[in-house]
Amino acid sequence: MRLSNIFKPLALAGLLAFAATASAQKTQLLVYTALETDQLKAYQEGFNKVNPDIEIKWVRDSTGVITAKLLAEKANPQADAVMGVAASSLALLDKNGMLEPYAPLNLDALMSQYRDKKNPPAWFGMDVWGATVCFNTVEAKKKGIPKPETWKDLTKPLYKGQIVMPNPASSGTGFFDVSAWLTLWGDDNGKGGGWKYMDALHENIAQYTHSGSKPCNMAASGEFMIGISFEYRANSNKAKGAPIDLVFPKEGLGWDLEAFAIHKGTKHLAAAKKLADWASSKDAMLLYGKNFAITAQPGVAAPLANVPKDYEARLVKMDFATTAANRERVLAEWTRRYDGKSEKKK
Repeated sequence: MRLSNIFKPLALAGLLAFAATASAQKTQLLVYTALETDQLKAYQEGFNKVNPDIEIKWVRDSTGVITAKLLAEKANPQADAVMGVAASSLALLDKNGMLEPYAPLNLDALMSQYRDKKNPPAWFGMDVWGATVCFNTVEAKKKGIPKPETWKDLTKPLYKGQIVMPNPASSGTGFFDVSAWLTLWGDDNGKGGGWKYMDALHENIAQYTHSGSKPCNMAASGEFMIGISFEYRANSNKAKGAPIDLVFPKEGLGWDLEAFAIHKGTKHLAAAKKLADWASSKDAMLLYGKNFAITAQPGVAAPLANVPKDYEARLVKMDFATTAANRERVLAEWTRRYDGKSEKKK
C-alpha cells in the first residue's frame, strides 16, 4: 500500500477535527429579534465581517410576540441580546430590570432622542420605522374610490370592509398606531378621542393581522384595498412593482425605534458587547439606511424613493417610558373592544 493512501484518511480526519474545533471556538449569541426576515442576512454578514468568531442564532417573531416571550422568560432568561425590537418594548423590559446597561463605542454618534436617556443606556435605537398606508390604485379605480389623505378619511363609510391593520398586541406597528392616535386625540382611560377614533375605524376594518407587514402585502396583492403598515414594507412592495400608492396621513405618523439591548444575565457578555458596538456603528447604520429613511446616526440614510423628505417632521411626539407604562392597560382595552376581528393565530 502506498504511504500517501495511508495518510489521506489521516489528513481528512485532521481537517474534520480542526473544523470541529474552530466551530466549537465560535461564541454563539442567542438574539431575539422582530427584524424583517429579509433583513437578517445582510445584518448578520455585516457583523461577521468584523466578528467572524461570533455566531448569531436568531429567534424571530413579531414585536408583541417577542416582547411577551421575553417577559415570560424573566425568571429563566434565554436571550443574550435583543436586536431590532421596538424601543417601547425595551423600555418595558428595562422597567422590569431585564436589561444590562452598556454604552457602545459609537454612543456619542447617536441622536439623543433615539436612545435611552440613562448613562450608560439600557438600550439604543438603530432606526425609525413609522406608519404608512398602502393603497391599491387598481382596485380603487375599479370601485371608483378616492385615495385617503388622513387618518380621519379612513372612517368614511366608502372604505367599509376595505381596510386591514395590525393587531397591536402582536405587532409593534399596530401598537405605535394605537399609541399615536391616543397621543393625537386623547386616551382618558378608554374615554378619550383616540378611542372614539378607533371605534369609528373599527367599523371599516375587515381584519386585524398579527404582522405589521401583512396589511401592505394584502393591499399589494389586491386582497384588500387599504393596508395600514410601515414604510419599509410599503416602499419595498412598491419597488417590486406592486400597484400601490403610499399615504402618509397628514395628522401625524405613529413610529417606534428598532432598538438594541443586552439581556441581563447573559453568559456571553463580551460577545454581546461586540454586537452592540457593531449595531451602533456607521457600517451598521448604512445597512439600516437601505431599508429606513431615518437612522439613529444622522445623515447616514440615503433618501428612499417613495418616502417624503419631511418624513421625520411628520412623526408624532412619543415618550417611550410613558408608552411602556401604559402598554398593558391600553392593550387590554383594545382587545376588549376590537379583538373580534383579529385573524386566528396559527
